[in-house]
Amino acid sequence: MRYGANALRISRTLPTVPAVSAAKAEIGICGSGMPHAMSSDDEFSLEDSENDASDFESETENLETEDQDEEVVRVLTYSDIREIMKSKIEEVREILEVTSGVCRVLLQKYKWDKTTLLEKFYEDPNFIVNSKISLTMRTDSSDSSSDGECDICCDTAPLLGLSCDHTACIECWRAYLTEKINEKKCEIQCMSSDCKLIIDDDKIHEYLSSETTVISAFQQLTVDEYVETNHFLTQCSCGMVLESSRSDAHLVVCSCGTRFCFSCGNDSHEPVNCRLLKLWEKKCVGVKDKAGADGYSSDKETFNWILSNTKDCPKCVTSIEKNGGCNRITCRSKTCRFEFCWLFNEKDEKNRVDSRAELHRFLFFYNRFKSHEQSFKLEKKLVKTVNVKMDEMQKKGMGWADVLFLRKSVDILSECRRTLMFTYIFAFYLERNNQAIMFDGNQKDLEMAVEQLSGLLEQEMETNDLRVLIQKTQDKSRYVEYRRKVLLDHCTEGMEQDAWVYNA
Repeated sequence: MRYGANALRISRTLPTVPAVSAAKAEIGICGSGMPHAMSSDDEFSLEDSENDASDFESETENLETEDQDEEVVRVLTYSDIREIMKSKIEEVREILEVTSGVCRVLLQKYKWDKTTLLEKFYEDPNFIVNSKISLTMRTDSSDSSSDGECDICCDTAPLLGLSCDHTACIECWRAYLTEKINEKKCEIQCMSSDCKLIIDDDKIHEYLSSETTVISAFQQLTVDEYVETNHFLTQCSCGMVLESSRSDAHLVVCSCGTRFCFSCGNDSHEPVNCRLLKLWEKKCVGVKDKAGADGYSSDKETFNWILSNTKDCPKCVTSIEKNGGCNRITCRSKTCRFEFCWLFNEKDEKNRVDSRAELHRFLFFYNRFKSHEQSFKLEKKLVKTVNVKMDEMQKKGMGWADVLFLRKSVDILSECRRTLMFTYIFAFYLERNNQAIMFDGNQKDLEMAVEQLSGLLEQEMETNDLRVLIQKTQDKSRYVEYRRKVLLDHCTEGMEQDAWVYNA
C-alpha cells in the first residue's frame, strides 16, 4: 500500500480539531471513539503544511483532473435511450424474425441480455410460442363480420382478440390497457383472469391508437424498465439518465449539477458503502423510535439522560425511570406490564450494561456525524459572504479568474465536510486493527484541515489584505483537498485488498 508520509505522520501525537465556533466545539474527537485532549502542539498552521509540501504539492496539481475522470459519465435523454433500445431490438429481431414489439417484451424478460435470450432461442425450437407472447392480431373467428357480444360490457360491437382466443370490444381493451399502464405496468397480460399471455407492444399501440397520452406513458414505462434493469444506468432526480462504465458505488455528477451515488441514488456518501449506510439509517431510526416510544425526543441531552436514569424492561425493552424507593417495578407499557426487580441479577445486569455501552458508543459517532452535518448546512451560507467578497475584490481591479478561487474554496470545504460526516459512519462499523488506526489518523488530519479552512472562510473575509487572503485560502484549500484524497485512497486500497473488517 502506498500511504507515504501519511503512515509516518500517525506515529506522532495525533492532533485534535481546533474549536472554530461554539457549534463545532465538540468535534475534536478521534475516530476510534476515545476523546483526546487539546494541546498547543496539536494546532495546525500553514507552516505545518509546508513541511508536508513534498508529499502533496505534486499530487494536488492533478486532484481536479482525477476527480473529473472519476465522475465522467454519459448523460442520456429520453430520446437517446429510445434509440439505444431500438438498436438492440433490431439486432434481435433480425435473428428471431418476429415483430419489434415482441422483441422488446422478450428482451425485457431477459433483462436486456441479448446473449442469454439467443441461447434460450437456439436451445428451444418452440421458444417463441413457449414465451407466451401474443404474436398476431385477429378478429373473432366465430363471426367473419367481427361483430359479436363483448364478454366484458355485453354490448354488440366488433371484437378484437389475441392468439389465446379471448376477445373484447375496442373500448374495453382501451379501458383495460389504460388501467394497467396507470398502474405502472409495461408487461401486460391478457384481459382474461386465467390467461397468462402477454400482449406485445404492437397490439398495445394498435388498441390505444387514439390515446396518445396513454401511449406516451407506456413508452416512458418501457424506458424506465430498461434503465432499471441496466446496471450501468441510473436516473437523476432531474429526469436525465446517466451511463457509466462502472456499475459499483461511485460518485457521479449530472449535467444539472446534482452529485449522487451511482449505486443507491443517495447523496455522495464516500467512504461508506451503500450497505453500511443503509444499516446506519435503520439503526438511527430504531434508536429514535425507541426514544420516541418512551415519550422522549432524540437529541443528545435526552439520550444521555436515558442512559443515566433509566433501565430497560427485561421483557419489552422499554426504557423505565425509577421515581420511587421501592425496587419492585411494573413496566409502564400498556401492552407489557411486566413486573421485575430494579436490582437485576448478575446476568441481566451484564446484558443491560452491554446494551447501554453499545448505545453509548453509537451516540458517540451519531453526535459527531450530526455535528458535521450541522456545520455542512451552516457553511452553505458562506456562499453569500464569499460572493460579496468577490464583488469587492473585482471593484478593486482584480479579474474574475483571480477571485474565482474563493468560490472554489467553498465548494472544496463543502465536499470535504460531507466526506468527514460519513467517516464517522465508516468508523462506527470498523473493527479495530492497524488499518483502522491508520484511518483514525487520516480522519483527524482531514478534520483538522477542514476546521481550519472553515475558520478562515468564516473569520477572515473582512481582511483588507487581499494578497494574504488569497495565499492563505489557496494553501488551505489545496491541503484540505489533499487530505481528503489521502483518506479516500486509503479506504479504496483497503477495500481492494480486503483489509477492512466490519462489525456488521
